[in-house]
Amino acid sequence: MSKPFKPSVKLTDNHVTDENVYLNRRTLLKSLGFVGASALLSNSANAAGWFWEDDEEKAEAFKTQALKFSQPEKYQISETQTPESKAISYNNFYEFGTAKDEPIKNAQEFDTSEWTLKVDGLVNKPLTLNLDDLTKRFPLEERIYRLRCVEAWSMVIPWIGYELGALLKAADPLSSAKYVAFETLYEPKQMPGQRNRFLGGGIEYPYVEGLRLDEAMHPLTLMSVGLYGKTLPPQNGAPVRLVVPWKYGFKSIKSIVRIRLTDKQPPTTWNRLASNEYGFYANVNPDVSHPRWSQASERRITTGGLLSRNRIPTEMYNGYSEVAPLYANMDLSRYF
Repeated sequence: MSKPFKPSVKLTDNHVTDENVYLNRRTLLKSLGFVGASALLSNSANAAGWFWEDDEEKAEAFKTQALKFSQPEKYQISETQTPESKAISYNNFYEFGTAKDEPIKNAQEFDTSEWTLKVDGLVNKPLTLNLDDLTKRFPLEERIYRLRCVEAWSMVIPWIGYELGALLKAADPLSSAKYVAFETLYEPKQMPGQRNRFLGGGIEYPYVEGLRLDEAMHPLTLMSVGLYGKTLPPQNGAPVRLVVPWKYGFKSIKSIVRIRLTDKQPPTTWNRLASNEYGFYANVNPDVSHPRWSQASERRITTGGLLSRNRIPTEMYNGYSEVAPLYANMDLSRYF
């Protein structure tokens, strides 16, 4: 009988993203003094039991539930999907840590049972949805979307949810509404990255994002409550997140508690931190490089292997050309 293969080196998820991109992505935080301190404090936090996976008595791990949904043919694309095991373990969610493998480790005691999502601002009919409403008020669809990270890696994920436009129409926006502002839960007791600015990468919390109203109302814009047939795990944004497939992933805000319609362009987290690097629009554009790396190609994560070299050209708007009319006559190098 042959012996099981054992790799000669220990691999980490950093191998999935090009090393130069990974390092450049964190240059901003390092320049602000957060990355090195984050690693140091992360080790100290684990030793002290701040991160829940090290507790002697662990609470029961977060459980997802099967969902019922339709599968509209036009959204069932044939591209090879990213394995579920990779999509739920390789995450950017700084509220639970800045390393890719920290969210799945540090979010398993996340409690969503008392969740509410408010829709207010410039609307005629403000709404408050509870946890049950999130999965039952609107018919659910499975949509297989490409997800393109600003770090130049990408996935193909079967999301489950409903159009954001359906939710906004239920709130009946006023004619003066021009933008939609989103806000993530702020609860430092549950989110260690919010408790400590080093562990959370120096971001000003709560995480906030925004879209123009016409972007929010586009049929592709999804309020996701699940993936791979089940409700969202916490590291992927439970219980409800945004998915805007033609924009870089940081626009798809997770664990949303408030949606506010406004007549002014709202602040957004990464733009507020580094406006020269992360614009308000964040449309996927291979012709506009990030200041520290090219966006002309991406690493498509379609296998479980950490050494996958499946590099492909990046498409304008991530391949969703139907959104192009939203940006007619705009200088996309200026409004990036």
